Amino acid sequence: MELIHEGKYAAEVEIEFHYSDESWSPTMSANDAKKLDAVRSALRRNDIPEAAKYARLFELKPISA
Repeated sequence: MELIHEGKYAAEVEIEFHYSDESWSPTMSANDAKKLDAVRSALRRNDIPEAAKYARLFELKPISA
């Protein structure tokens, strides 16, 4: 699971990390990286339906103290 924050939105994107004994561990697949980029790009354009194809979305609202 990866969280992305973009403007007034947050997105919870399901990705799979791959663990190994190599120094670059953990890694993710190229498809998962593209999914993260697609969600981030869609949120920047305020294209909520597109981002929702890949993620669970949240709208962030400030809380006054």
